[in-house]
Amino acid sequence: MFKRLLNINHTILKSFFLFGPRGTGKTSWVKEHFPDALYIDLLKHRDYTLLQSDPSRLEGLILAHDSPWIIIDEVQKVPALLDEVHRLIEQYQKCFILTGSSSRKLKRGGANLLAGRALTYHMHPLTAIEIGKSFDLTKALRYGLLPLSVIENNPKNFLESYIVTYLREEVMQEGLVRNVGAFSRFMELASFSQGCQLNLSNMAREVGVSRKIIANYFEILEDLLIATQLSCFTKRAQRKMSEHPKFYYFDAGVFWQLRPKGPLDIPEEMGGAAFETLFLQHLRAIIDYYELDLTIYFWRTAAGLEIDFIAYGENGLFAFELKSRRHIERKDFSALQIFKKDYPMAQCYLIYAGDHAEKHEEINVLPIQQALFKLPDILQTQLNVSAPSTSSFN
Repeated sequence: MFKRLLNINHTILKSFFLFGPRGTGKTSWVKEHFPDALYIDLLKHRDYTLLQSDPSRLEGLILAHDSPWIIIDEVQKVPALLDEVHRLIEQYQKCFILTGSSSRKLKRGGANLLAGRALTYHMHPLTAIEIGKSFDLTKALRYGLLPLSVIENNPKNFLESYIVTYLREEVMQEGLVRNVGAFSRFMELASFSQGCQLNLSNMAREVGVSRKIIANYFEILEDLLIATQLSCFTKRAQRKMSEHPKFYYFDAGVFWQLRPKGPLDIPEEMGGAAFETLFLQHLRAIIDYYELDLTIYFWRTAAGLEIDFIAYGENGLFAFELKSRRHIERKDFSALQIFKKDYPMAQCYLIYAGDHAEKHEEINVLPIQQALFKLPDILQTQLNVSAPSTSSFN
């Protein structure tokens, strides 16, 4: 149904990891592109029990199958399998596709990550480009872009189930935390930090645990690939910069589902966070799928000037300020203008909820609908957006 931008040349016999949060479509993708491969699903009790008790049984399974490709789904469930995979690659020249929705056991357990023998790719929620003409911005902001969120008639029910699945299968079953109730409260509380700089001490008081435990909880979210933290961009800084990282859940729909709502919640605040999240998840996906040498940061001075996202690397320097309003004002350009003065080579963009492109001095103004589809061109060619040279402001 969706043409994924993930581009793996599977005519070249090379093993690879495919990491991504649950529900992003890893299993569907590998089954579609490698229909004749031996498929081993470690979420199935039979496959898990067989190989967890004796990883060497993997050899017998692959020797009984003709395909040169072997898929091991959710490989993090049995990290010891990676030693066997290493040996079987060397001994039989087999090619493995190893999918995973968590890196915690692999990183913490010192698992064999097949350095030099396997490439690593990442899969993200869908992008506007992959959905095409049927992309619905309003729905994407509310329910996100996990494939089932896009195609389900009731995406809210799917997202409710999705959150429970993560708590049960990834946190409880794997024993990642001792107090699941505290972790559940933490996940909700973290949603109030969406798009904000983190204050671990305040969160620790709210949840009723130590600051060290809160820091560990954030590590768990990142290891489960359902959240990310952005560092402040400080390269050759000409001003005193902020130090604390910013936090985002990986998908606008997951954020919205986790965020408790009530009469005191301001819809504009939640909408603004979802607006930023939707753009960020596209930015992360395009950088990975097009294999661009760019790292994502934010920019904030000690005086309070802030730009939501900075992409920096060999592919260039890009600054993106997000405004979830339909109209822009002169003050909206302040941070971008100062950043441009400090970094003249930067390509600067103001992304907003309106419907027409403009250009204000050296700053490109784009509607978010247009920006999401043009993002690969922006990041690859560094071309300025063609737009009228005059601007209108409230």
